[in-house]
Amino acid sequence: MTTADLEQRIRRLEDRVEIGELIARYGLVMDNRDVAAMPELFTQDVVIRSGDGVMNVTGRETAVEMFRGRFAVLGPSNHFSHDRIITFEAGDPDCATGIVLSHAEMNRRGMPMLAAIRYQDAYRRERGCWRFSERVLNFLYYVPAEQYLDALGPGLALRNRAYDEPRAADWPESLPSWRQYYGL
Repeated sequence: MTTADLEQRIRRLEDRVEIGELIARYGLVMDNRDVAAMPELFTQDVVIRSGDGVMNVTGRETAVEMFRGRFAVLGPSNHFSHDRIITFEAGDPDCATGIVLSHAEMNRRGMPMLAAIRYQDAYRRERGCWRFSERVLNFLYYVPAEQYLDALGPGLALRNRAYDEPRAADWPESLPSWRQYYGL
């Protein structure tokens, strides 16, 4: 192994740690309503979307304003990041993608809510710091706390209950592997 190989491997490890800290910082910034810190999370051309189509913005300033609007109906929240898988682009050391498994507890319009979220991310090193260049939220469930026990019952695809009308969950029913396994 050459010194250059070793340096590259160390850099990748450092990059993984920095991206992990970015993911953790996102939860803290959102939970703390730290709007001043929010722009540093995102690239100038960031895209934020949700599988249900409620969120769909492009650009750092637009993303910050979208989150301000979401905060208007939220009380306290607590985001938990669990496992993550990060893949670096072979030809560009400043780009990576990832999937982050997480949960959130929040109060939405005076109602305690629970959510299981998968984030599909793209990361880009910008001005020496890793930032989100894309973040897509997909929900297994987003339900009032009192409905949590029935949210994972059989045949209950309408597990996104954060809005006036229940909506289909973003996953797992839409996943190709799920559909193949169940012959759908």
